[in-house]
Amino acid sequence: MFKNRHLSKRLLPSLRCSPCAHLQPRIRHLPVFQQVTMSTHQTSTPTSTLKIRSVVSNFIFKFEGTPTGKPQVALFRRSDKVSTYQHHLAPISGSIDPSDASPIAAAWREICEEITLTPANLVLIRQGKPYTFGDESVGREWTIYPFAFRLRTADDEKQITIDWEHKEWGWYDPVSIKDTEKFGGVPRLAESLGRVWFEYDLGEDAGRILSDSLHTLATDTQSGARQMAGYALETLDEIITAYEPCEPSKKWWRDIRFAAWHIWKNGRESMGAAIMAALLGTLAEIEPLLSRKLSAEEFRNEVQTVIRKRIAYRQETTAKISLSLTNYITKTFPSDWPLKILTLSESSTITHALSRLAENTRIPLDIRILESRPLFEGVSLASNLSKSFTNSLSLSQPTTTSRSHKITLFTDASSALASSGVNILLLGADRISSSGSASNKTGSLPTVLSAKHVTGGKAKVVVLGDTEKIALPGQEEEHVVEEGETKQVTDAWEGVGCSERVREGARTLASFRKAELKEAGDDSGCDSGVNVKVGVSNIFFEWVPAGLIDAYITERGEETVEDVIRQSEKLAAEDRRIFGSL
Repeated sequence: MFKNRHLSKRLLPSLRCSPCAHLQPRIRHLPVFQQVTMSTHQTSTPTSTLKIRSVVSNFIFKFEGTPTGKPQVALFRRSDKVSTYQHHLAPISGSIDPSDASPIAAAWREICEEITLTPANLVLIRQGKPYTFGDESVGREWTIYPFAFRLRTADDEKQITIDWEHKEWGWYDPVSIKDTEKFGGVPRLAESLGRVWFEYDLGEDAGRILSDSLHTLATDTQSGARQMAGYALETLDEIITAYEPCEPSKKWWRDIRFAAWHIWKNGRESMGAAIMAALLGTLAEIEPLLSRKLSAEEFRNEVQTVIRKRIAYRQETTAKISLSLTNYITKTFPSDWPLKILTLSESSTITHALSRLAENTRIPLDIRILESRPLFEGVSLASNLSKSFTNSLSLSQPTTTSRSHKITLFTDASSALASSGVNILLLGADRISSSGSASNKTGSLPTVLSAKHVTGGKAKVVVLGDTEKIALPGQEEEHVVEEGETKQVTDAWEGVGCSERVREGARTLASFRKAELKEAGDDSGCDSGVNVKVGVSNIFFEWVPAGLIDAYITERGEETVEDVIRQSEKLAAEDRRIFGSL
């Protein structure tokens, strides 16, 4: 399972898949899984004589018919040339080298080296929580980073070519894999599998709910972090309903915590701060129920009451944030009207807060909205606000003071023009680091810089969001680089308003892209002759440094960086308590 890396490098100087090195720059663009920065759980107490090794365990899956069909997982029988666990069944595995950028980078390298598959053949579908154990029989302390991959097509199975480390391989029903001497797997094989194939512990019904929900979270490009956190709580509720038996036991508590962990890490990790905070808060309220003497039915009802109250509370939070923004504005800009506000993308919290501002005050608003390409969320925001403002004006009582609101859409390239005279640049946040930096829709940082420059520093940069968005400490400026489909960008180049020169240019660039992708999928190690690389970047989020942010408006009111730091530390303590022992 965990081979000697030095032996591997010595025996494989001309490995057929060595050109896989050209895939490494692409790893940062793989969806939602590439940053593995998780604490590990130590399941045994190693002695000081054990050599410490961190390794990846890569489980390759295929499904009958559809991605939700019957699963099979590939296991490989280790040869007599490896240094440990000879002739045992194992996933594709190997040490994480100092040169590897991350555990997932090591995982892709090992897969390429050992079975010649690449991202052209596989999709990374899950990561598991790392854990540590000692094996005195081989003198090692292993820290395991489990991953699960799916073959892209049935034909990709034909591309599997094993190297010297294995003598044979085959497909297995995941349920049949056991940590027994009779099965013949490497140590903790079933445990490692269970950390990515949660159906192993949750059962078929609850496992299917979790799997389907993770897919929904991963592919949702419309909802923000707040909506996703709400959906995560609903998913946890459904899983608990389907889990049998639902009773206050150690196994129930472990499995439900693991389900919550997977919702956080394997759903939409780029928005994971809000998801994790919502789940941690809920689990912390459920935990005391375990010590009460409740029947299975009473326990289930109490648990679901906790979750549903939490969901209702989160709905109240939006109203509190809106009130906090109104209080901040009336205090900071008591007579500077009309109030000029610049924003971008579409945040449900911003939509609600601006709607309530228009409804509950006499302040005339001049709203400037960047269209926010490539999905044009700003257009939707402008539409929703125009309807809300119209309604608030129609319901207001006649006064001697006329009041009107103005909404103007700007192209993203016009952020400097849109910044002229603005009082507030209002940003949502999908994540706030423990240092106070805010991760938001790409385009946020140049808009902040434009507003600060054009107004001579007078514009206030305000981040609007609930405290759930605050992330764990130790992850400053680190988040998943989430890149959308290139078609979201390129489709606009062939639109009706484009000239024929632009449309022809789009077709030409598409031909270069196809040639490059074909080369990336060629695992023969041969150069296709393509020497012009054409990329299309569609990265969703970017950071706005804390030093450029003037205020954070949350359900608790106006907050500072120091408040963010304290909340992050509080969250870290709950993370260690709830998830640390898994």
